[in-house]
Amino acid sequence: QVQLVESGGGLVQAGGSLRLSCAASGPIFSYYTMGWFRQAPGKEREFVAAISWGGGNTYYADFVKGRFTISRGNAKNTVYLQMNSLKPADTAVYYCASKSGGYSYRAGSYDYWGQGTQVTVSS
Repeated sequence: QVQLVESGGGLVQAGGSLRLSCAASGPIFSYYTMGWFRQAPGKEREFVAAISWGGGNTYYADFVKGRFTISRGNAKNTVYLQMNSLKPADTAVYYCASKSGGYSYRAGSYDYWGQGTQVTVSS
């Protein structure tokens, strides 16, 4: 049984920071690649960032480059998303996701999902 549990969302003012965490449990292959997606009301779920097993390869959507940083804990089953310089447009439910195999920006390629954590950025 694979589980992904997110934490760290909340309300922050524009320009502020938040750090999201996601802890995975289950077979190691199921979280070989881990990523973050987000979904705002009335919009499709979109890719935010992803990280390889070893943490050496990271991938970002253009709209978060230079502001967000994805990282992986030493135990490899935890992934973090450090979000700086937050904007009201970053308001969304943020989802952690995992997959076996390599990187993809497509939500449909990910096998397992967390329950989501709300991030609200006020202006």
